[in-house]
Amino acid sequence: MTTGLAAIVLTLCAGVTGGYLAHRMDGASVTSAGLGTSAAGVVDRSTLAGVAAAAQSSVVSIDAGSAEGSGVVLSTNGYVLTNNHVVSMARGRTVQLTFAGGKTATAGIVGTDSMHDVAVVRASGVSGLSAATFGDSQKVQVGDTVLAIGSPLGLQGTVTAGIVSALHRDLRGAGRGNAAAFSITDAIQTDAAINPGNSGGALVDSAGRVVGINTAIATAGQGEGNIGVGFAIPSNTAKQIADRIMRS
Repeated sequence: MTTGLAAIVLTLCAGVTGGYLAHRMDGASVTSAGLGTSAAGVVDRSTLAGVAAAAQSSVVSIDAGSAEGSGVVLSTNGYVLTNNHVVSMARGRTVQLTFAGGKTATAGIVGTDSMHDVAVVRASGVSGLSAATFGDSQKVQVGDTVLAIGSPLGLQGTVTAGIVSALHRDLRGAGRGNAAAFSITDAIQTDAAINPGNSGGALVDSAGRVVGINTAIATAGQGEGNIGVGFAIPSNTAKQIADRIMRS
């Protein structure tokens, strides 16, 4: 247990009309474990433009009516991975997607896992989408360069850069209002700027592989903007849950 975490507010990073979703990290636990071999070493930041350009094509903007967020394309025929809290308040179980090139589509909610904050939607009438390449989140190492890609504050295609600040963060929160209780284990902590609207977007490594799904930020309770402490669901966990949802 790390002292001081109970005073931090964990904000789920969907842009929510009329307010934002927040949970205190009361009783949150932070575990430590040995680090695996890094999949990405020290990187010349001038090379990140190409990484961002390639990865952006697989990230979408999601409008759920009362909430806005981001998503990651899972397949060329329209499956998209996002956070449960992005789509949980969608009317009629449909959301609107805007793809990197500006094309839009209506997507139905295929399934959700509220406890792990994962959801899958599928766009109608689309094909030939650019599916994301997923990396092995177990190989991520503290200090690796990462990019956060999504639609913070509705600004589609926003890219921010940072590093992996810590690993194995366990985040838990009780439901409040329309928000479901959640439990995210082994979360990746990053200082790449994450803000409301980034939820469900991609955290990619220096090879453009998705290693996390951006989901939350910590604040001091005085606002909901980025203070350099963001969290992502490990890609291995998110992809495993998404695959299960698509098979069900």
